[in-house]
Amino acid sequence: MRPDLARVPGVLGEIARRRALEVAPYPLPEAQAVPSFKEALLRPGLSVIAEVKKQSPSEGRIREVDPAEAALAYARGGARAISVLTEPHRFGGSLLDLKRVREAVDLPLLRKDFVVDPFMLEEARAFGASAVLLIVALLGELTGAYLERARALGLDALVEVHTEKELEIALEAGAEILGVNNRDLATLRIDLATAPRLGRLARDRGFEGVLVAESGYARKEDLRPLAGLFDAVLIGTSLMKSPDLEGALRELVG
Repeated sequence: MRPDLARVPGVLGEIARRRALEVAPYPLPEAQAVPSFKEALLRPGLSVIAEVKKQSPSEGRIREVDPAEAALAYARGGARAISVLTEPHRFGGSLLDLKRVREAVDLPLLRKDFVVDPFMLEEARAFGASAVLLIVALLGELTGAYLERARALGLDALVEVHTEKELEIALEAGAEILGVNNRDLATLRIDLATAPRLGRLARDRGFEGVLVAESGYARKEDLRPLAGLFDAVLIGTSLMKSPDLEGALRELVG
């Protein structure tokens, strides 16, 4: 049950095809109980998912960081959940990072990766994730099948869209946590108008689940268009660039 990655353009396609070549099932550790990602994001106010992110295709190397120390700083700063990059080549992450963060904090964790094989869902659960990222631009019409498999494993899923067409697929698939990415993953360009536009469209079309805005948020004023519409925002690069992770997050959520 793999998507057709030959149709995926740009940087997104390059990364996803490489990840697909690397998936090889192996015995996994027994999964432990984890906190609910969805429930954490539904707490009052705009919840912040703070991201542990060492590098990216758009920024290159951001910083070297101990994932556990970063997670502890985020927890002190008021993060409701933590996103951990596990893609190794373009983001410098690993499943070991996810494991170390799980051991350090009791917050819900999102495995942030390019899921292109069902085994990656099993890995996420075994290494302590509460949720996984499902990118509609990768999975296409298989989004619903991956969502169903994630639920069967006890995982929440952040179903990510960037266009109206992808939004329709996500809604049809039954997404309960909908992420709107301001970044076009094929070109890496950011447009902060994308999340409010698609968020309003999702609500107009009857979506009653959790709305998450993603990418490009660096200042408190950037978050104002999300008020009253979005439940959560995922912030990575701008936080990781700060020498004081806890302080930078407090400034955003305070």
